[in-house]
This record gives sequence, structure tokens and C-alpha cells, in this order.
Amino acid sequence: MATIHPSAIVSAKANLGENVSIGPYAVIEGDVEIGNDSIIEHHATVKGKTVIGNSCKIYPYALVGTDPQDLKHKGGQSELIIGNHTVVREYVTISRGTELDGGFTRIGSHNFIMAYAHIAHDCQLGNHIILSNGVTFAGHCEIADYAIIGGLSAVHQFCRIGRHAFIGGTSGVSQDIPPFVLANGNHTRLYGLNKEGLKRRGFSAETLKSLNQAYRIIFRTTGLSLKKAIEQVENELEVIPEIQEMIDFIKSSKRGVCRKG
Repeated sequence: MATIHPSAIVSAKANLGENVSIGPYAVIEGDVEIGNDSIIEHHATVKGKTVIGNSCKIYPYALVGTDPQDLKHKGGQSELIIGNHTVVREYVTISRGTELDGGFTRIGSHNFIMAYAHIAHDCQLGNHIILSNGVTFAGHCEIADYAIIGGLSAVHQFCRIGRHAFIGGTSGVSQDIPPFVLANGNHTRLYGLNKEGLKRRGFSAETLKSLNQAYRIIFRTTGLSLKKAIEQVENELEVIPEIQEMIDFIKSSKRGVCRKG
């Protein structure tokens, strides 16, 4: 049975799992589904077609599942899906998708979304991501597993951030950030591998050495286009899976890839 404070407003359409807790003055509006053992704290709002997984926690004054801030949205069906064990801190806003662009905003599991962050319509977030205070994503951003975004950073629409990337605070991201790298700056640039983060995630010294060699060829060699630099990596290095992931990410970029600082 769910525990619902008498002052909370919960839609008759809502589907609440076992041991769900709804705090004082919280509002659960529309076709919301909340998984087992999740907590919606006081004054938080969850609305629209929103699915929240198990063991999530939504902190006070967060607004989850709001209408997309997009003029193309005319009130059609759209959804927000949040995985298990995700934390949404105070005053975070998360929009549903838009019906013309896939219809889904998706956030994976084990994510930590700090206060005042904004995740716009149709964003796709993986797992184990950390968003520091005030991070803002425009629409259609794609953020891969284990990425960390520093406070007050803003990410342009349709940008992608690769796995295990680390972006420093107050950064302005207008192009794709490859996996495994450090990036920072008002006009964000790359500053090497995220070595400490990769070590903490268990990457071997051999893998770090290979990635560093690939990074130096692709992003530090002067006079080479990205295409030529990738060809050099493929010809000179053993292309381990992590290097292949970086190459594939660069080749599939539509906005272009941030370059060296």
C-alpha cells in the first residue's frame, strides 16, 4: 500500500506501486505511474504521462513530466520515462517529449540530478549520470552512461555527450563531446582524457594508455583533419573497443565534435 499524506492531491488515474510515499502538498496529476519504494516529497509535482521506476526519490518543488517548452507541441501524446534508483533534487524541471519528435523523454537508472537542473523535451539520458546544480539541457540532447556535467553548464539542442565524459562547471556545450574525455569552457574545448574518472570506473592502465595514444593523434596532431586522424589511428594502433567507440562516436556526429583547448 502507498502512503499518501492527507494534503497531497493524487489523480484517480495514477498507478502507485508498493511502499510508495507521497508527501504533504505533493501533486500527482494524470496517468502517472510510480514504481515500488519510490518517494515523492512535499510540494513536488509529477504530471502528464510519466513513468517513474522503483526506488526513486523526487525532492521538494521538483516539477517532473511538465509540458515541453516547444512551439511544435500542440498537446498531443507525449511521455517521460525515468528508470530505477534515480534521484531528482529540489526545483528540477523535466519535460515530456514532443509528439512530432518521437514523443519520449527518457532518463535511465541510478542517475543523480541535482537542484535546479533542467532536462528539456526528447532528451535521452543513460545510466549512472551526475548532473550538478543548475545544469540545463535543451531539447533532443543525448547523454551516455557515467557522464558527469559540472554546475551551471548549458548544453545546446541535439548535442551528444559520450560515455564517461567529464564536463567542467559553467561550460557552454555547442558540439558533441566524445566519450572518455575532459571538456570545459564557455565555448567548450577538450583538455585530455578523463583519466581519474576512468581509473575509478576500473579501466586498466593498458586501456588508458591506448586511449591516450588515440586521443593525441585525433585531437592533438596539427594539420590533420578528423578523417585523416582517424585513419592514422586505425593504421597505427590496435583498435580496442574503447577506441572504436570513440571513432564511431566521431563518425556519427551531426553537430561536429569539440576540438582541443
